[in-house]
Amino acid sequence: MARSLELQRFLAVSAKALAAVTAGAAQKAAGRITALLAADPGLQSGAAGARLPVCEWVDPALATGAAAGYHPDLGAAYAAISERLVWRRRLTADPLDAAFWEGHANALILGPSGLEERSDVWVGVTVMAPGVTYADHDHPPEEVYLPLAPGEWWNAEMAWTDPGARGAIYNPPGILHAMRAGDGPFLALWYLPI
Repeated sequence: MARSLELQRFLAVSAKALAAVTAGAAQKAAGRITALLAADPGLQSGAAGARLPVCEWVDPALATGAAAGYHPDLGAAYAAISERLVWRRRLTADPLDAAFWEGHANALILGPSGLEERSDVWVGVTVMAPGVTYADHDHPPEEVYLPLAPGEWWNAEMAWTDPGARGAIYNPPGILHAMRAGDGPFLALWYLPI
């Protein structure tokens, strides 16, 4: 199955947004990710999308982000593929932590069980309801986030930071990090070269 035009457009707009990242290590990571996005497509998924209740915040987050200038072209390209995504809770989420359990979801666009199976680069999206903080976590690959709505990020080397409408967040390999929504919903794309 060939890559859909909508997914191809999303990846092209992602590459353009990543090319605008200019800060040191983040710029180098964005360059590596952009090169991987240009590689031959992986196996395309024919699975139907599946949403969790928190996904009701996706459209309001996109609207808020677009109105505030948060990567509007990328938000529009993401919106064109969003209905095909399979949303899941973080595997380590505790159902007893109701705010986090009900207030977050992740979906893979590229990667295992994503719209396109890839082992060299993962691209995903996270949505959170207002007031939710994503659990502290770490992983071996470095990571670049592009926000589609307002939010804040923290890692072991920086205080809570809002990168702004055209900003990006970079997490070095293996660093402990988290993110949180403010008064509105949180929506961000994340890119990991594996």
